[in-house]
Amino acid sequence: MDGCLEWVLEIGKFNPTDTLPVKTGGTPFQGAVWRALRDIPCGTTVSYMNLAKQIGRPAAVRAVGSANASNPVGIVIPCHRVIESDGSLTGYGGGVERKLWLLNHEADLRRLAVTY
Repeated sequence: MDGCLEWVLEIGKFNPTDTLPVKTGGTPFQGAVWRALRDIPCGTTVSYMNLAKQIGRPAAVRAVGSANASNPVGIVIPCHRVIESDGSLTGYGGGVERKLWLLNHEADLRRLAVTY
């Protein structure tokens, strides 16, 4: 049982999508957005506006949203971690309920890792 607990705790610390090789295609702009998405730590979120700033294109908030929506490999490129500036959940291909579930699940893993 101890081995299982250690494994679960490691999930909260390690973001396996960071290094998983994927072939996405897309435009150079989309690639920049998708790379930035992979840098968002598990259990955290970023706004579309802040993501646009992170890639050096602060005026491209809508384009960031479009690139996010064009993500060919959801979960691996964690587009569910992007939210509106006011904290609201929008724009997830799997539906807002699934986005909320994923965010809550990751937050639970993060809390579990901190607890132990």
